[in-house]
Parts: sequence; structure tokens; C-alpha cells
Amino acid sequence: MQTQVQTGKSRRGFAAMSPEKRREIATKGGASVPPERRSFSQDPGLAAMAGKKGGQASRGGGRKPSQ
Repeated sequence: MQTQVQTGKSRRGFAAMSPEKRREIATKGGASVPPERRSFSQDPGLAAMAGKKGGQASRGGGRKPSQ
């Protein structure tokens, strides 16, 4: 049985699930979409543009390189 430290917030959603249950859900990922319908797998240029757009929209709040 797991022990939980109460911090004033209840654990909900994925945080309340066991690691095994989270892993089971995560492995399903895009399995419901057939490969031919996955636009990024068909067009790498489209994927590159989307990544660039997302990086610009994030305003640089991502991970910092370790030094």
C-alpha cells in the first residue's frame, strides 16, 4: 500500500493512478489512429513547421541545457 503525504491537494487524474496503470494508458498513445492518417509521418516538412511554430509560441520557457 502506498503512503501519501498530504499537502492540502487531493491527487486526481493521472497523479492518482498507479505507475502501471499510467504506463498502460501511455502505451496506447496514437494506436487508435492508423499510420496512413498520421499527417506528420506522411509529411516531415509539416512536422518541422509545427515544431518551429510551437517553439516560437512557448516563448523559451522550455528546459534549460545543463551545464
